[in-house]
Amino acid sequence: MLAERYGTDHLREWLLPKEAYRPFPTIEDREQWNELPSKLRTFWIDRGTRNLNYTWPALTATEYMEYSRTGNRVIFDTASWKRREILASLVIAECFDNQGRFLDDIVNGIWCICEESFWGIPAHGYMMRRQDPLPDAADPIIELFSAETAALLSWTYYLLKTRLDGISMMVCERIQYEVKRRILDPYLQRTDFWWMGFNQEKMLNNWNSWCNSNCLAAFLLLEEDPVRREAAAIKAMNSLDQYLQRLPSDGGCEEGPKYWMYAGGTLFDCLELLYGASNGIIDIYHEPKIQQIGRYIYKALIDDSYFVNFADSPAQVHIPAELTYRYGRRINDGKLCGLGAMVQNKKQEEATLLEFSPMFRVLPALFNFREVEQVDVESPYVRDAWLDGIQVMVAREQEDSSNGFFLAAKGGHNDESHNHNDIGQFIVYYNGSPLIVDPGVLTYTSKSFFSERYTLWAMQSGYHNLPIVNGMEQMNGSEYRAEEVEYRHDDKAAALSMNIAGAYPDAAGIKSWVRTISLIRDSSPYVEIKDHYRLHQTSDDITLILMTVRQPQADEYGHYILQAEDSNRIHIQYNHNMFTGSIEFIPLEDKAMRSVWGAELYRIKLQSIKPAKQGECIIKISKIE
Repeated sequence: MLAERYGTDHLREWLLPKEAYRPFPTIEDREQWNELPSKLRTFWIDRGTRNLNYTWPALTATEYMEYSRTGNRVIFDTASWKRREILASLVIAECFDNQGRFLDDIVNGIWCICEESFWGIPAHGYMMRRQDPLPDAADPIIELFSAETAALLSWTYYLLKTRLDGISMMVCERIQYEVKRRILDPYLQRTDFWWMGFNQEKMLNNWNSWCNSNCLAAFLLLEEDPVRREAAAIKAMNSLDQYLQRLPSDGGCEEGPKYWMYAGGTLFDCLELLYGASNGIIDIYHEPKIQQIGRYIYKALIDDSYFVNFADSPAQVHIPAELTYRYGRRINDGKLCGLGAMVQNKKQEEATLLEFSPMFRVLPALFNFREVEQVDVESPYVRDAWLDGIQVMVAREQEDSSNGFFLAAKGGHNDESHNHNDIGQFIVYYNGSPLIVDPGVLTYTSKSFFSERYTLWAMQSGYHNLPIVNGMEQMNGSEYRAEEVEYRHDDKAAALSMNIAGAYPDAAGIKSWVRTISLIRDSSPYVEIKDHYRLHQTSDDITLILMTVRQPQADEYGHYILQAEDSNRIHIQYNHNMFTGSIEFIPLEDKAMRSVWGAELYRIKLQSIKPAKQGECIIKISKIE
């Protein structure tokens, strides 16, 4: 898509040389910085002032080794990311203030980061040739955060070079030296980094666009040699093509909405870098797949900061307003622009304005802030969406409103990127309030990936809204998948039907399990889950799970009542002559999960009470009038 079209003999002519590449105003372009809204100026200078005379957190060898010793990846990662966050805030503060009072702290931050043995994090040390609890400084691998660090230093160089040179010529020369040896040279010399996609044995995911976006930024901002500059652009386009070929035509992000920021979002970053560096010649925004990748994020929107959180995504996601708006503007999609504007307005109400993010997100956010603020907002709420590539359905009662029931459901397979064993999973919200939920993801540790992933309860189907049959839950692997998947929708209903028997091992004894998940839009709308099953042998060991953030209250028939945040009462009814219900209290000790749901979740367990070889269970979720 990219390399075939633009990786030609003309590319060197199209790419702007380093001295002509001016994507944003530098500190010397005072008119542009002074024209920015005063509230942005106040916000960033205040943030920078709080970090004057900053004591840069140490990154010790023992903190790094904590990952290999205990599996904890928070201690080192947090200290590393804090350094970068503070440096970025000081750089933006100096660009606004232009008084030189932040420069010494900026130099300290640059020097601290350049002195680090490894710019990445311990969890990614597996990519090094030598496996050891400490990183090998002689093996400069490119992973997510080493590439992101290179981009941060490159943008710092671009914005402040004249000021930094006035302090010491060694500062910018050190940036050039470290970025070249750690990122630019390995990027050109090696093809074995799995995320590049040239080794097809490993599945590609957001690493591809995320790493490429930051490597490409570093080349465009620092590399003076036009031959190397051209080679990097061609390699980036070839690598991105590998990723784009893998993505479904529906634009769906199987990793979930949080990862859209680092998958579709960083793909957009790559396309913007190429577009800008070629004066608009490299342009594939008209491609349907590129447009659908952007639209995914509003199709996954529930309300406010709640999104459909299948896979490793929390239910609450704070998407970047500026990127969302710019993506929508580039593909001429009013709903995507509207979502970006809605998020920015919300952040202003909460006085957060702009949160820390990569510099290629912060800078356009600053210089597009007034435009986003003044745009006529189009509602981002869609009534129906079907992403056939990742087999995800979303439905709400009405277009352009979060009022009433919201339903999302999925098929797919159990070897997706950031996979949970969740074929047939669904979630239900009412007026934007979570009712039947997907727990989401726990704080990452060494168990979160590789062989021990499915020992974690949040990854297991037994803690999703799914059946447990003869004591067996779903298994992980691409062979465990939904079959006979059918989606339909009209003004009266939206429904997803599938046979989920293939998601379970043979020991579960399931011959067929057809699950139909529907939102019925009549005068009294409701959600219906219909399970029609056939087993190889008679069994009374069938349990249907419902995960909820609301404490269920049993009615006189053993059905359950949930109270939503807005005091609406929601009724959960089921075949009480076939199943009996119980409630399990699940305390949440994990910080990441508590930040979304609070102190606890509840697991409703509907247990079969009659032996049967086949049967049908219907769960109805409706509002109590």
